[in-house]
Amino acid sequence: MRFHTRKWVKPEDLNANHTLFGGRLLAWIDEEVVLYCIVQLENPKVVTKHISEINFVSSAKQGDIVEIGLEVVKFGHTSMVVKCEVRNMMTRETILKVDSITMVNLDKEGKPAAHGKTHVEYVRNRIKND
Repeated sequence: MRFHTRKWVKPEDLNANHTLFGGRLLAWIDEEVVLYCIVQLENPKVVTKHISEINFVSSAKQGDIVEIGLEVVKFGHTSMVVKCEVRNMMTRETILKVDSITMVNLDKEGKPAAHGKTHVEYVRNRIKND
């Protein structure tokens, strides 16, 4: 799993128990996944279609740093499926795992569109060196 981003847990990210609010973490995950898929599919019109069971196994508190990791499960005709793991960098514990997040590539009218991708591409391989 490649870990792509880190987030610092701040007071506005906490729930009534003074731990990381699950909804905030899910928003961070959704944003990270869509950004990753936009880059992979080379299309800014990508949306979340499905998120499988979410398994919270630990938490984070104010001041902790969480890291979001993604791995491509498969490329569909119009979709891309990734899995996600979030871990607490301070405690080294896994916070949650999501086995499947399905993202759909859209055309200009907002309809599912074939993307033609079959494997992960790295941005460094797309950049032309003169």
